[in-house]
Amino acid sequence: MPLPLESVPNVSEGRDKRVLAELRDAFASPARLLDVHVDADHHRSVFTLVGFGEELVSTLVGGTRRAIELVDLRKHEGAHPRVGAVDVLPIVPIRPEDEDRARATAFGLADRLADLELPVFFYGRLTKDGREPAFFRRGGPEELQRRVDSGELEPDRGPSRLHASAGAVILGVRRPLIAFNVTLRSDDLGVAREIAGRVRERDGGFPGVRALGLELPRAGFVQVSMNVTDWEASALHEIVATIVAEAEERGVEVAGSELVGLMPAGAAAAAAGPALRIEGFDASHVLELRLLDE
Repeated sequence: MPLPLESVPNVSEGRDKRVLAELRDAFASPARLLDVHVDADHHRSVFTLVGFGEELVSTLVGGTRRAIELVDLRKHEGAHPRVGAVDVLPIVPIRPEDEDRARATAFGLADRLADLELPVFFYGRLTKDGREPAFFRRGGPEELQRRVDSGELEPDRGPSRLHASAGAVILGVRRPLIAFNVTLRSDDLGVAREIAGRVRERDGGFPGVRALGLELPRAGFVQVSMNVTDWEASALHEIVATIVAEAEERGVEVAGSELVGLMPAGAAAAAAGPALRIEGFDASHVLELRLLDE
């Protein structure tokens, strides 16, 4: 049975309820909207939707068009780095064998986004070097424009000038990932950054883990914000245990954690086994997943 493709547009708005309601409507059809995660401190919302072919593309174009109308980066302040009103827009094949379909969908979408006068930069499996969104986000929209003007970068689609209020779109194809945050009961950003460095892959931490230390001014806390790009290589419960231990060493308590959007059922099963102390428990022991495999 064919499965739809997933898309998880990250929009740079997390505070205005009227704007969020309009964005929710814009991203809701004809594709199917499954989840909206809103974060006021990040000033960012993550929409999770699924669909086939044109229904997915037309929904993403419609949602992006509405975001251009409603979100002005020139007035935007939030904890999360960003370069666009619709900052990052991944197309996600739920099964590895659907990657070619995801790539074709992404290329078609890129042309439609360029028609909205947005520069489009490719990341992930649309590139030869696998560059990630952080490559484009450093320094924000102004720095991205400077890099384009200097010839260091050029958009893969669309104009060479960032949209005045909506910036650019970072468009990619990637595997399903888990966006997961752990909040520390502290206002010391240095502690969050140190712990992020302990768990992220590039600094010798867990494979497939990207992590930042961020401030949450409204809560008065700091956060280790993560993307776990390979949950089979790095179990969530082990990452959390490491963060708890590192926090305790610094005299800091973990206030809680949050899932951004949705996660693969196999990852939940992998975490449930140790929590329940069931030896050998994995996705093959989950009824619904076994039925889908039939």
